Amino acid sequence: MIKPQKLKKGDKVAVVSLSSGLLGEPKMIHKYNLAKKRLEEDFGLQVVAMPNALKGIEYLKNNPKARADDLMMALKDKSIKAIICAIGGSDSYRLPPYIDFDVIKNNPKIFTGFSDSTTNHLMFYKAGVTSFYGPNIMCNFGQYGEMYDYEVEAVKNVFFNSPKEYEIKPCEYWSNDFIPWDEKNINKMKKVLKDDGYEVLQGTGKVSGKFLGGCVEILGRFLGVAMSDEQEEIENTQRTRELNDKYNLFPSKEEWKDKILFIETSEEKIKPEKLKDILTAMKNYGILDNINGIIVGKPQGKVYYEEYKKVYHEIFKNYRKDLPIFYNVNFGHAEPINIIPYGVKCELDCNKKTITIKEKMLED
Repeated sequence: MIKPQKLKKGDKVAVVSLSSGLLGEPKMIHKYNLAKKRLEEDFGLQVVAMPNALKGIEYLKNNPKARADDLMMALKDKSIKAIICAIGGSDSYRLPPYIDFDVIKNNPKIFTGFSDSTTNHLMFYKAGVTSFYGPNIMCNFGQYGEMYDYEVEAVKNVFFNSPKEYEIKPCEYWSNDFIPWDEKNINKMKKVLKDDGYEVLQGTGKVSGKFLGGCVEILGRFLGVAMSDEQEEIENTQRTRELNDKYNLFPSKEEWKDKILFIETSEEKIKPEKLKDILTAMKNYGILDNINGIIVGKPQGKVYYEEYKKVYHEIFKNYRKDLPIFYNVNFGHAEPINIIPYGVKCELDCNKKTITIKEKMLED
């Protein structure tokens, strides 16, 4: 994998809206302003919004090429050192026809986001460039009150320091507090609860492999499993499959060999039966046969926490009983989150309950 360069103070970063255009809505623009101020004052960066990033929901829904153009422009601009997604959404799958994968390959830059951004990460992975399943503008950098210190440290450690070895430590606290997105709430702080860290559902000893994965619902779409039974979602899944047949974004069965699969559920909080359907599809595709381990993100608000756990036990009760599975890991839709780098080697130590990245994530 080609690794981008790490950040330093004074670097310019770009904001893109590759899925939902929510950030540009009049009632939400304060989120952009808050994140911009925080990135500039707390992290010492320069922030620019790409030309179409703030044009709102309807325009970007109807113009996937405009979204893709922003990404291509940000990559080609030599003054821009990192690209941050505004938020997720539901239709990043519409971008591949307008993506030049050589532009991604020839202009490696930090790219961060999660949820529907999984599709964008698979674009970078196809181009052979490390990207980061990490913070976005609206949920993290634009958080009301203050950013979680756990997330601030993760951003500094991964994007600015990029050590040769980095432990993704569990956070000692978590939050299921929802503060409505409204400018009047901009100074409100979320309440936090004590957390007990990672659970090891099965496995012993140490295993290693390179990270590959994302939001389980988006991965499920590529495998033909819709997130819900709603007609729009069924159609989105069908179109995702059709575009994948043309652009081969989803990694082949062989590409999953010896990987560490990272997966997490979205704010949609899919029913446990749907998670089982997706994991079964992964098994049938050959993913679960080939991987060396799994890390599972904390479900948002810990909804279905125990029920999801039962699904993993059920899938693996008579199958690969020694495959290490870490549960309750801080990434994706959990609060707070750490950062997972695609295509970078990590080690799972089941006995110590540690997840350790074993190589530099970014170039100096």
